[in-house]
Amino acid sequence: MTALTTLLEKYSKPGPRYTSYPTAPYFHEGFTETDWRAELAASQDPARGLSLYFHIPFCDTLCYYCGCNMVATGDYSKAYQYLDYLDKEMAQVAALTDPSRQVRQLHFGGGTPTFLRPQDIRRLMGLIRNRFRIAEDAEMGCEVDPRELTREHLVALRETGFNRLSIGVQDLEDKVQKAVNRVQPEGMIKEVYSWARDLGFSSINMDLIVGLPHQTVDSFARTLDKVVAWSPDRLAVFGYAHVPWMKKHQKLIQEKDLPNFATRLDLQQLIHDKLGAAGYVNIGLDHFAKPDDEIVKAQNSKTLWRNFQGYTTHKDCDIYAFGASSISQTPDTYMQNEKNVKKYQELVGAGRLPVERGLRLTRDDQIRRDAITKVMCDLELEKAAFAAAWGIDFDSYFAEALVDLKPLEADGFVTLNDHYVGVTELGRLFLRNIAMCFDAYLKQPTEGGPRYSRTA
Repeated sequence: MTALTTLLEKYSKPGPRYTSYPTAPYFHEGFTETDWRAELAASQDPARGLSLYFHIPFCDTLCYYCGCNMVATGDYSKAYQYLDYLDKEMAQVAALTDPSRQVRQLHFGGGTPTFLRPQDIRRLMGLIRNRFRIAEDAEMGCEVDPRELTREHLVALRETGFNRLSIGVQDLEDKVQKAVNRVQPEGMIKEVYSWARDLGFSSINMDLIVGLPHQTVDSFARTLDKVVAWSPDRLAVFGYAHVPWMKKHQKLIQEKDLPNFATRLDLQQLIHDKLGAAGYVNIGLDHFAKPDDEIVKAQNSKTLWRNFQGYTTHKDCDIYAFGASSISQTPDTYMQNEKNVKKYQELVGAGRLPVERGLRLTRDDQIRRDAITKVMCDLELEKAAFAAAWGIDFDSYFAEALVDLKPLEADGFVTLNDHYVGVTELGRLFLRNIAMCFDAYLKQPTEGGPRYSRTA
């Protein structure tokens, strides 16, 4: 066992990924449609941009590992009708939005956004442009599944303004693909990637998943070698979270086929070594990018941000999210839409905003969110600047966190002194563990509380 795998084993524990703080399990139904309407009306700062997210929940087939809110269907009319409800929801939100505000970022997620036919990708973008003002240089990204995808889908995305793609690769081994019901030959992925390059998408990400059934160090090394040879701009290598108590379909995965804990640790070491050797920068939280990528530049200039779409270079934006289960965000609140597609459509059809739950942040929430974000994005916390920004005494306010960080300092993850908390190069692999030291909710009684995936 290497020194790194020893540390991965030591610090492997359940913990949040911090796409928000407080994390989504703490959203509650006491935050209602009335609260969200009031927040929209009160938060129209024309200086803040907008980030629009659209959740397309439909998929042709069910991937057994999936943790997303999705509906597997062969009935395309469901997707066609769903766009009408997205437009009705947009109309209500747009009516409460300052029309001068610009959309700086737009993202289609799912499910499978490219479940939509090319003509309906165009239709949806037309509806969005009717409701919102999209900046000329907006960052526009879409998740794509290589299966059932045609070149015309990508043409429709490019013609309607999309400049980024995220391709779901997961693993290139036949045995692994069959075990998770996602069979997509290497040649298919290579063709989709070639189309995307030819059509001029400015940034292409590939998603991989580690910890799937039948994965070994040797098999995943083959996948990594092939993917690195394609040279995508970014890579996201997510750890598979086996949570069959939350996602019933994951019971279709045989637990005996999953890599054991020691193999998972060796896989993490492999990813660290291979992607580092290929020149990719570890941004943190399983995200890697080429050194000249704007996300690396943003991290270096301390303008990187983190939200429900992961890492982003667009910090000063409110997120307006549309569709079932999607999550919106303003500086003071989070709001999640109704998750069930049928109920979502019933609420929107009745002229309602489909609010299921949400949260208004306390001052402590905001202070801790800022600290966690700086750890995960800037890789450091300057005590004096942070204390001045929030009007606190840093060492007193975070006394417990500083005690919790001491063992992590001893293991080389952080540097602690009178002036700052700094994340080391090794610490980039343990960002969740570092951030957890600042999380007040984790210190509350855990009986019946949220269950998180493991950090390694």
